[in-house]
Amino acid sequence: MSLGKTWYTLEEAGFKSGVKQEVISQWMRCGLIRVERGDHEDVRLNIDDLNLKIEELTRN
Repeated sequence: MSLGKTWYTLEEAGFKSGVKQEVISQWMRCGLIRVERGDHEDVRLNIDDLNLKIEELTRN
């Protein structure tokens, strides 16, 4: 559980993580990352979920 900011825009999350926004968007569409939705668009995503997915993919 993070004590800091946990919800980021797609652009912020891509910059922070170094992962392309297109890849993050695909994970969001697949339900691998929690998303706060607004009026028919993805507004913010959970950075902890993104970090877990990155960790999963980079584990040996």
